[in-house]
Amino acid sequence: MRTFETKIQELKTSVLTEVARLTWEDRSQTSVLDIPEKIIPGPEASLRCCIYKERAIINSRVKMAMGGDKTNPCVVEVLPIACDECPVTEMTVSASCRGCLATRCVHACPKDAITIVNHRAQIDHQKCITCGKCLNACQYSAIVKTQRPCEKGCPAGAISMGPDKKASIDINKCISCGNCVYQCPFGAIQDKSWITDAIQMLRGGEHWGYKTYAVIAPSIAGQFAPATYGQLVAGLKALGFSGVAEVALGADMVADRESDELMERGVLTSSCCPGFVGYVKKKHPELDKYVSHTPSPMVMIGLHLKEKEPDAKVVFIGPCVAKKKEFQLGRTMNAIDCVLTYEELFALFESKDIDLTKLEEAELDEASPFGRNFARSGGVAQAVVQALQEKNADFEVKAVPCSGISQCEMALLKLKLGKLEGNFIEGMACEGGCVQGAGCLVRSPRNRLDVENHAKEAQGRTILAAVSAPKAQAAAKTESKTEKA
Repeated sequence: MRTFETKIQELKTSVLTEVARLTWEDRSQTSVLDIPEKIIPGPEASLRCCIYKERAIINSRVKMAMGGDKTNPCVVEVLPIACDECPVTEMTVSASCRGCLATRCVHACPKDAITIVNHRAQIDHQKCITCGKCLNACQYSAIVKTQRPCEKGCPAGAISMGPDKKASIDINKCISCGNCVYQCPFGAIQDKSWITDAIQMLRGGEHWGYKTYAVIAPSIAGQFAPATYGQLVAGLKALGFSGVAEVALGADMVADRESDELMERGVLTSSCCPGFVGYVKKKHPELDKYVSHTPSPMVMIGLHLKEKEPDAKVVFIGPCVAKKKEFQLGRTMNAIDCVLTYEELFALFESKDIDLTKLEEAELDEASPFGRNFARSGGVAQAVVQALQEKNADFEVKAVPCSGISQCEMALLKLKLGKLEGNFIEGMACEGGCVQGAGCLVRSPRNRLDVENHAKEAQGRTILAAVSAPKAQAAAKTESKTEKA
């Protein structure tokens, strides 16, 4: 049995597994209401005040596992019934207050919210606007800002407290990175799942005869350990997928095309991370003109598969919640039919009782090491440089790799002011890159090492060689059809 990083992840996976199992068995309409009681059997509560509240929260999770609120355009939603345990964000005076004569905190407050009572500072929270000026003024560090983890963890500043003191997501700011999902200690924020859609596609393929492909992101390396990469590929086929393809091959295609685009335009930002692209569009729309027109690796590999088989269904499996938003917004050019995370893939395996470690390995080796390294910070820039070198292009790339939105913000501000010391911004919304995505089963520093080791297995293969192989196969297939005709 897998050891989960948190109890929240365990509960989320249990719900996804039960929903998936009922969908496979075509019983979701009749038995879905039984899931809360199955997961929280009682009679004693172990997580909340009573089993009835625990079951009500599980019921909200079931709804999210089945697509969530269709009227809410956000990919991530707050589960109101689960959002009630965190302290309110506010400035607080700690026991370190010395009641000093300087009273710098009092003088720094722009709203006269601080007074001295019995030689100790007190804050009137009806007046306080949590500006933090008192915090910076106190020489004893006696004033602290108590902030909710979801608010603190949101890089786009999209989360605030609603009138009922529950978390509220501003759709106009949210970039769907999913960091709030990971950061919330009570699991009160969750990403919507389309796991039932994926199952219906697999079942429909058996009935209607179309093929369904799984395309797996390179950050999947090590996520299902101790199972090997080859056993994971075999597991996907055991689920019913007709074939499996590497998104890393799509990354090679991106590096090939984006390197040409960089030479043509002179200054460019990457377009691989939908969280970063969403941030540019919402926070710095005037810089949108610099975003690469090259589709993401997910889209590129989907287009490649559908060029060969237009009727095929393509399911992307990766670490990224923002990819769900990229799909929802229709930016996949009909190349992708469903998006799942590694958490959801684990639930699929569990729902079919597939033990990956007992499967015989299946081969999947299409991409270059550079395409596979797209998954970690710096990998995109490295691949673009490599592509230009392979083309013997006379162009110097001055890359600015950005790990996390805070670094992206600094680079974008410099670009806006004309002070950027570079010509290619590699933007990654997640710190560390895709290897630390919110949909990962495991978030660990080891993830980067797993990806780099996976990349080394493709050592010696160039980007252009990886890209040209599918073209050669397509040409051979066309030639064969012509000869038969």
